[in-house]
Amino acid sequence: MTISFADLALARRLEGAEGHACRSFAQARKKVSPESDAAWMEAGGAYVVFDGVDSPITQTFGLGIFEPLTAATLDVIEAFFKERGAPVHHEVSPLAGVAALDLLCARGYRPIEISSVLYQAVAPPASEVRAQIRVRLADPSEAALWTDVSARGWAHDNPELQGFLRGFGEILFAREDGLCFLAEIDGEPGAAAALSIHEGVALFAGASTVPELRRRGLQGALLTERLRYAAARQCDLMMMVTEAGSESQRNAERKGFRIAYTRTKWRLS
Repeated sequence: MTISFADLALARRLEGAEGHACRSFAQARKKVSPESDAAWMEAGGAYVVFDGVDSPITQTFGLGIFEPLTAATLDVIEAFFKERGAPVHHEVSPLAGVAALDLLCARGYRPIEISSVLYQAVAPPASEVRAQIRVRLADPSEAALWTDVSARGWAHDNPELQGFLRGFGEILFAREDGLCFLAEIDGEPGAAAALSIHEGVALFAGASTVPELRRRGLQGALLTERLRYAAARQCDLMMMVTEAGSESQRNAERKGFRIAYTRTKWRLS
């Protein structure tokens, strides 16, 4: 098994995979809602995505990773967001370097969020999913079911986000290269998750479990089956992004994921 070190080359693969997934999300938004203002571009090697003023997808990915960050690049990106009435957000890996962070500070940016980017080499899982649990790719006819399970899981602690989460799930399901998995226990759908594959990197995202079926092994089963799917398609790396120090991060580390770096989200004041 090849070891991937937590260096700039790895950061480029991981940030590229997430940027590709978020660009695909904006493209799906436009497909589902042609009247939407969703858009994306590349600037300085980074993905620049607009999915709506309040969308968590509206930001950049890979800033300063593929090319040295310059004031001219920031001028272009800031104009892109300001023309659409959106705040300017950047997800920035520490591998972008001190000069990039210094430039952001000089332009009035401040940090607003910290996350852990985790990765692991892909290998077929040794364990099997428990007999009463079934994980499968959701059929296109099950878009409403997948969206309902996903939204109920995510909205348990934030019920006011129920409507937003259902709309978000609908777009996730509509991505051309997105893969949506359902986990059932004794025939009852109880957990949902997404997978995106880009240039050998499998991005694990969007996992949630409905409250009444938590701690029954559904999340572990979703992880195992998505890993099996990625291995069958010759992916060599898998990644996920979690809140730094969270239970999700601990669960990922228990499954063998390593922290590649701690990433900071910056907002222009």
